[in-house]
Amino acid sequence: MKLQYFLAIWIVFNASWAQADIYKRVDADGQVTYSNAPLKGAKKIHLAPLPTFPSRSEKKGNAADFPQVDSATQKGRDNTRRQILEGELATEEKALAEARNNLQTGAENPEIYTDKDGKVFRNVAKQDEKMNALQEKVLVHEKNIAALKTELSNNHK
Repeated sequence: MKLQYFLAIWIVFNASWAQADIYKRVDADGQVTYSNAPLKGAKKIHLAPLPTFPSRSEKKGNAADFPQVDSATQKGRDNTRRQILEGELATEEKALAEARNNLQTGAENPEIYTDKDGKVFRNVAKQDEKMNALQEKVLVHEKNIAALKTELSNNHK
């Protein structure tokens, strides 16, 4: 049934390209059939043409018509952008240090459980889950720092 819907949609979307007439028929069982040839009991579907957009070569104007800013304004914008990126980098470096500290603390404090007799055991599964989550946080901050440093180096060019 999904294939029929897909085919119907595909036919409708491709109809404007082929410039063919499309007919829709619903039989007594409710089965819908689309065709490019008239069928007994079928009704012609009138589709509005799809909107089109001019290609780049058809667009009027050129780069000279695009709004420009003077070099001092652009330099100010670049400096503001750099300050924002440097602030984000400092924040991420602090978050990375905290995440690494949490990772070390998690490693030093293993998860344990006590059975009904009072014996203490390490909960390896819970410890692994905790350590994986802490390690993931470290990796996220490391990736963010790498991305910010890349962006700062690109902004410097």
